[in-house]
Amino acid sequence: MAGELHAIVGKQILLRCTALTDQAVQNLDDVLAPQTTANLDGVESIEPLLAAHDNALKARIEGAMGELRAAIKGGAAVENVRAQVKALDGVLGDAEAALDPHRATASASFFGAFTVLLHEALEALLIVVVMLTMLHNAERQDVEVYVHGGWISALVAGALTWAVATYLISISGADREFTEGFGSLLAAVVLLWVGIWMHGKSQADAWQRYIRDKLGHALSRKSAWGLFGLAFVVVYREAFETILFYVAIWNEENAGAVLAGAGAAVVVLAVIARALMRYGRALPVGKFLAYSSILIAVLCVVLMGKGVSALQEAGWLPVDPLAGFLRVEVLGLYPTVEGIIAQVAMAALLLIGFWHNQHATRGRLGQARVRPRWEMKAHS
Repeated sequence: MAGELHAIVGKQILLRCTALTDQAVQNLDDVLAPQTTANLDGVESIEPLLAAHDNALKARIEGAMGELRAAIKGGAAVENVRAQVKALDGVLGDAEAALDPHRATASASFFGAFTVLLHEALEALLIVVVMLTMLHNAERQDVEVYVHGGWISALVAGALTWAVATYLISISGADREFTEGFGSLLAAVVLLWVGIWMHGKSQADAWQRYIRDKLGHALSRKSAWGLFGLAFVVVYREAFETILFYVAIWNEENAGAVLAGAGAAVVVLAVIARALMRYGRALPVGKFLAYSSILIAVLCVVLMGKGVSALQEAGWLPVDPLAGFLRVEVLGLYPTVEGIIAQVAMAALLLIGFWHNQHATRGRLGQARVRPRWEMKAHS
């Protein structure tokens, strides 16, 4: 598989870039498209296995790909482009060595399967748990079926998409990244509203009974289908990608280790879900909504960063690397100007929404204190 990686990625990039002239460098159609295709169809297919062996190396390859694209798009001199290509060739050689079949072990396959499922599913799990706990606290168990229907349908849709992509039509790496990126941005926008709404409903203990009654009667059939859609989007964006990752790391020799890793991840996720739901149900409604709004806010920023990164890898957004900047994938933090700006903008919107909620709550509490005095004067 490592040889295939170097063949797919290396040949498509090196053969095109080493013979570039200044004029050719400026022809983005001749260079950027095949380079992006090489990245997505070559590297993305073996990312899980590479991450299990050396996650830092995977990050170096992705960074080198982005820097090469930025150099070409920025009209860099041929010498600079060739230097970028040489550096990329070096890390691809390291990947080839890391993925040597003779170095493969059952423990690496187990760890890869475990971490892939845990990493991909945790964000979706947190969002689904928050929705289910909110409905339970509002005594609307009748609507929970819509949330369960959403995430179960997403798993089925992910499996069907994989089957169609494998046996009926060809879905390129760019298509996969676009789907993941668009789904991440859509989920981030929806969760932006949900997070601000939860924060607003968590203010002031005197309003908690009102909040519970209001929430208990306000969920119409349309709102229930909205919860179904949110659960579907946040799970589907991970389900298809996870299935592709498992296909990439699966073979007859390590099948048992992969299944054991997946089973262990499912157990851990189930324990996390159970603990969160029990803790959330024991909390007062106001505290639960307050804590959930903070969690949702963090996930909004993370999803925004991951969505922008996926669209950059698909070639839909420009890439301006930030040399030396932190790269923390679990936080959706990638060293690009576009990704940082998007996350800062999302964080700013959340802070504005939370500030507005605080301001509105103070106004309502002030009115509640003043109203009895006016009523007393009116009666006198």
